[in-house]
This record gives sequence, C-alpha cells and structure tokens, in this order.
Amino acid sequence: MEDLSNYRKSYEKSQLLENTIPEDPINLFHRWFHETQEFGGVDEVNAMTVATIGLDGFPKSRVVLLKQFNEEGFIFYTNYNSEKGKAILNNPNICLSFFWHSMERQVIIKGIAEKTSEAISDNYFESRPDGSKLGAIVSAQSEVIPSRDYLDTKLKELESTYEGKEIPRPKYWGGFLVRPIEVEFWQGRPNRLHDRIRYKLQDDFNWEIDRLSP
Repeated sequence: MEDLSNYRKSYEKSQLLENTIPEDPINLFHRWFHETQEFGGVDEVNAMTVATIGLDGFPKSRVVLLKQFNEEGFIFYTNYNSEKGKAILNNPNICLSFFWHSMERQVIIKGIAEKTSEAISDNYFESRPDGSKLGAIVSAQSEVIPSRDYLDTKLKELESTYEGKEIPRPKYWGGFLVRPIEVEFWQGRPNRLHDRIRYKLQDDFNWEIDRLSP
C-alpha cells in the first residue's frame, strides 16, 4: 500500500463570511468564477465534474466544460445518446462541481437538468469550429468502436462531404440546462476548519443560507 498520509496542504488564502455574500448563489458563483479567471492561473476555469446516476444504478462522474450560466442555471453540451445523456434523460437529478485549487475553493451544485431549446443548441453549435462540429457527427459517443482508424476514416469522409458547405447540428446533440436547487461554496481555511456556505432553494424561490460545519 502506498502511504499518502504525509500529503498535507494548509489553506490560508481567503475566507468566506456571511456578511460578504449576496442573497443569490448565482451572483457569488459569478464573482468566484471571474476572480479565478483573473487571479487563479487556471487554464480552464469552466471545467467541471458532472455526476449522474447511470442506467445501471451506479453513480458516475466525468469532467465537461461549462459553456453558459445565468440566473436560470448552468448549461453544457453533449450527445444525448451518450452514456451521460441517457443517464440524465432517465434521471435529471445531477451534481456539478468545480475545484479551483489555486484559489482553495470548491463549488458543489445540486440541480435538475433539462434539454435546452433547439434555438440555444443551434446557436452554440454554429459558434463551434468546423472540426468540433464534424467531431460531434463522427462520434457515436460512449459506443464501442473497432479502432482509432475508424474515427479518422469517418472524419475524412465527412470533411469531403461537407467541404464548402454548412454543417448542420445533429438532432441527438445539444445542451442541458441545470437549474440549481442547492449550491455549496467551500473556502479552504487553516487547520481543516474550512468555510462552507450552503444556499438552498425554498418553495417561494428565495434562497435559505446556512453555514455548515467543516
């Protein structure tokens, strides 16, 4: 057994106090996101872990990229026929999490996912580079394939087919909007006595704010 017990880091960069936070978690997320983007030195500040409950009953998490967020929630894009897509369509209760290690911060979002409108998916797809558009068509995401050459051959065929032409969005590819029902902000502190502030959506659509023990 490899002993990792000596892996320790003291978190001392910041604090999270009730008198400095807004009433809405989206506003605090916006603040943290842009602070990380400006000061955190993180290559992909929009990288997040998406956790779902699969059709086999097991939880599974993977890293995807957040593409938009607003007062309604958080949007990412995927193949609806993928393992992830099928899991979400079967059980829309999912979790998003961000860990910005350089800022000693973590955000955990519990929410309900739903497909974005066709217009939103179309607009984002049109903004992608042609290579990414073709990649979405080439990949039957999560399906077993015979080899890498199989993908490369399909890509070359599609490059020839769509040369000089508009590349349409496949109907099986689009966005999910995750509407948050609970958002937890974690700020590392010394002696493992971290700050944890939880926003919980109430029936009247206001947010209840609680401090959690670390």
